[in-house]
Amino acid sequence: MSIPVLGFAAYSGTGKTTLIVGLLPILKQRGLRVGVIKHAHHTFDLDVPGKDSFELRKAGADQTLVASRRRWALMVETVDNESDPNVEELIARLHSEDLDLILVEGFKLSSLPKIEVYRTASRRPLRCTQDATVIAVAVDGPLTESVGCAVLDINAPQSVADFICHYFSLAADSGGELQEGAQ
Repeated sequence: MSIPVLGFAAYSGTGKTTLIVGLLPILKQRGLRVGVIKHAHHTFDLDVPGKDSFELRKAGADQTLVASRRRWALMVETVDNESDPNVEELIARLHSEDLDLILVEGFKLSSLPKIEVYRTASRRPLRCTQDATVIAVAVDGPLTESVGCAVLDINAPQSVADFICHYFSLAADSGGELQEGAQ
């Protein structure tokens, strides 16, 4: 894949979404166009009961596309699969020609390079010690064990953004435009 893709993996409630929300404005300020894919463990709705899109989908539409001059969204109904969707197939559905970076929340078993988000109070085992695809751990304090990857401060999204840009050789000039040679 020509566009860099980075996953964020962690136990539920650890702060993956919070970290990504903190990173997005920093990456956008650097001139990067960022797409995000988020894994959900249960059924979910983007539209609200009573709205036309909801009613159309509930009435049996297999695909419902809602569009306005500011945004559009496509909801696709799938069979109740035994397994999660394939992250590579989801990535392929994005308009990658309009993106410089894709961030993926969840899909911890994928082969994507990942940043593990970790809270020291959880006392749960670190994934990075057993998963070679983890390139860094974003943590809220000192780790009690040695890890074979970069350790980042979860509360310093600017530093995490620096790490991401360096890792993927992404750079922006002072005007926010991507520099030549950046992916």
